[in-house]
Amino acid sequence: MAAGPEPLAAARPPWRGPLVRTAAVLVLLLLAALIPLLGPDWALEGTGEDPAPGTAGIGLLRTVLFAALAVQFGEVFGEVLARRVPAPAGAGPPRPWSGYAALAGTVAALGLASVVATGNLVPTSPADMNIGGLYQTRDGALALVEVNAFIAAGLLHRSRRVVVRVLPLTAVVVAEALRAHPVTEQQPLVGTGLTLVHLTCASLWVGGLVYAVRVGWQWRATAPAAGAALLAEYARVAAGCLVGVTATGLVSTLRRMPPDTLLDQLRTTAYGRVLFAKVLLMVVVAVLALVARQRLRRVARRRRRARPGDPLAAFAPARAEVAVLGLVVAVSALLTAVPVPIRWGSLWW
Repeated sequence: MAAGPEPLAAARPPWRGPLVRTAAVLVLLLLAALIPLLGPDWALEGTGEDPAPGTAGIGLLRTVLFAALAVQFGEVFGEVLARRVPAPAGAGPPRPWSGYAALAGTVAALGLASVVATGNLVPTSPADMNIGGLYQTRDGALALVEVNAFIAAGLLHRSRRVVVRVLPLTAVVVAEALRAHPVTEQQPLVGTGLTLVHLTCASLWVGGLVYAVRVGWQWRATAPAAGAALLAEYARVAAGCLVGVTATGLVSTLRRMPPDTLLDQLRTTAYGRVLFAKVLLMVVVAVLALVARQRLRRVARRRRRARPGDPLAAFAPARAEVAVLGLVVAVSALLTAVPVPIRWGSLWW
């Protein structure tokens, strides 16, 4: 009697997929944490610049704060986009992360407020902090606004009203924009406006992609076409966010680095080196976004011609884009912690 055909491959254990995904997330979180912790030493080496006290810790706290802001903005943004896609039967939204993000943002904001309360030094004990003094300084008041805004965002994250959920997040963005441009700066309102647009566009871009990828993964078996449609809706708005991030980032860079000194500062200042690393990562992100968009167009063309296609084809580069954007968030946080270049003047217009 002839033997039956042997199986080509053993069945994948049910635990393998979640284990691989968990390991990938942990590796990404580790890399994102190492950037602000180890990045200052690399960026400052040989520049002759003195780091501010606690640069690594402040960079890590700002990484958490920016990530928390993006997750919450992206969840609201993604839910609005999901209303444009016909809801598939039996496929609901993913579990909300806004509550956890608000908690993480509150902890990070409290940590940053403690630094301000110690005179921009790292506190070694509660006695070092002048909590009451926070109300008496501009930086202290802005730090308290961020703490209270994240607390409010956590309490309101289940509200069905978009405006109610967005208001506290907007307060964080405004406070961050004002903090980054003190009144002693030349034309601080210009810098504040640029940072306001930059941070808003970046939060919608990063957070919206995270939400779209999560929805696509949850609907991969029951409604893959609906998941791809949501990603396509996101891609249309994300193109505008990319333009906003690029334009405001370029103008902000030229305000701090005059064109005739730009190349020198990219090599010889900590701010320039971190900025150059961010630009390289943004190029990778742009390429991944372009690949995902091309795959979405290919799927749409096949659908119009009644040809079979894989609606999930665009999610592979989209997941990679999420990973690289996580590194961009960490590098952006490090950029706010390293010294601003002052060798050629802090602002020239």
